[in-house]
Amino acid sequence: MNLKVGFIGGGNMAEAFIDALVNGEFLIPSQVFVSDISRERLDYLSDKYGVKAFLSNIEVVSNCDVVFLAVKPQVLSAVLREVKDFLTDAQVLVSMAAGYPLRKVEGIVGDDKKVVRIMPNILVKVRRGVIAYCDNKRLLEEDRELVKRLLSATGKVVDVEEKLFDSVTAVSGSSPAFFFAIIEAMCDGAVFTGMPRDLALELIRETVAGCAEMLKGEHPEVLKDKVTSPAGTTIAGLRAFEKNGGRFALIEAVDAAFRRSREITRLIEESD
Repeated sequence: MNLKVGFIGGGNMAEAFIDALVNGEFLIPSQVFVSDISRERLDYLSDKYGVKAFLSNIEVVSNCDVVFLAVKPQVLSAVLREVKDFLTDAQVLVSMAAGYPLRKVEGIVGDDKKVVRIMPNILVKVRRGVIAYCDNKRLLEEDRELVKRLLSATGKVVDVEEKLFDSVTAVSGSSPAFFFAIIEAMCDGAVFTGMPRDLALELIRETVAGCAEMLKGEHPEVLKDKVTSPAGTTIAGLRAFEKNGGRFALIEAVDAAFRRSREITRLIEESD
């Protein structure tokens, strides 16, 4: 495949995609271009993955068919203004900037350009990510399929209406941190009962992985009830969980993340 893929921004998320594309043998290193403001970071990516690295964003745009915008939302407008005159209507721009809507990208580069918006989560680093996808309907079907193939190298791609992206940010974007916090707390609980922490982490890690597999077949409420026997240990634990606001705390966490994402989106939309 004679495809060239570029990344403007060489941070952790960009590296996760580069790793999946190159080490997954979807692309060879010479097909991947990356730009960043840090020469040290570029040298690292070039040495580790063999990709072509540049300090110039324009160099990436001028050479690539698909360009991932892997920069923070507060600098994306400046980046788009910098490269807009070098874009063609044949290229596909893929933005992963949180809170940055398609219409704002179009407002800078033109509504004739092919623009995709995604929201990946940190799990792309282990190729088990969830990547929410939407585009501005300028893509041909072959463009859409190509971009989704690139994204699927890092996890599961899910079509989502753009109006739901703040919810996606809260649910799949932020929730890994919630799960990590829950796992850490469960390890603390195990240590409190006398278990070594490394053993507790191993047990909980494998249990969580198994739960994820079981969720593919049945509703969580059904699975919970299957584990819970009358007057047993599990119902005692669930009672304590509910008494201390466990379920409410999780609902509030998702809602708080959603409201913050919506606030960031509003601030970006109102900015110049």
